[in-house]
Amino acid sequence: MKRFACILSAVLFVLLLAAAGFTADGAALYGKCAGCHGADGAKKALGTGQPLKGLSAADLSKALNGYKAKTYGGEKKAIMESQAQALSAEDIEALSAYISKL
Repeated sequence: MKRFACILSAVLFVLLLAAAGFTADGAALYGKCAGCHGADGAKKALGTGQPLKGLSAADLSKALNGYKAKTYGGEKKAIMESQAQALSAEDIEALSAYISKL
């Protein structure tokens, strides 16, 4: 029984390490966003967008997924649509979580 518990623990540890290595880095992804949205997310992008600072992860995720699907945004949405196309679902989740904590 001890041997089984040790093997199970080792397998779970390896899986946890592997998963950690493949997760998206929200801070690194935000580097591309900071030019328009500011380092802390408080800037109105292109002078018209809503500041990101203070938005929830759920709202940010909804917006990014909407930009990616081309179903969300205002008159200058083409810029965000092109940016969102490069994001995976994991990227959107990580980026939304990071921005919500700015």
